[in-house]
Amino acid sequence: MEEGMKDLPEEIRSSFHMQPVDLRTYSPLGLAFIGDGIYDLMIRTLVMEEGNRPANELNRRKVRYVNAAAQSAIVDAIEGLLTEEEMTVYHRGRNAKSYTSAKNQSIGDYRKATGLEALCGYLYLSGRTMRVLELVQYGIEHGKIAEMKKAKT
Repeated sequence: MEEGMKDLPEEIRSSFHMQPVDLRTYSPLGLAFIGDGIYDLMIRTLVMEEGNRPANELNRRKVRYVNAAAQSAIVDAIEGLLTEEEMTVYHRGRNAKSYTSAKNQSIGDYRKATGLEALCGYLYLSGRTMRVLELVQYGIEHGKIAEMKKAKT
């Protein structure tokens, strides 16, 4: 990161003159809401960097990573790397009572995906975007998602 540069959430807060908020006051589903966007942006960037393609092809490639089963596989790979704080946030997200569910996905995978998204949101909002990248990269490279991706190719 460039010296003196703030992390993106801090830049946003500063630009819009927002006051800092204690992240522990956010609901797990609120954290998952922002985490879903962060995770999606990371994956869209990854897919785009694999090469310029028509939008429908980019979306097909994105869906390999952005679904409950793939996100559950990432969780399986990274669980042993999580700090106590990260594990607490993940569990809060996983155990949150959501009134929606993913189409064609198991409830277990959906809950684990929500936990991952809550963790991504928490780390992002706390200015630890590099940690989000580290965990998701590890999960993609070392988890079952690599096998799932190959099977769909």
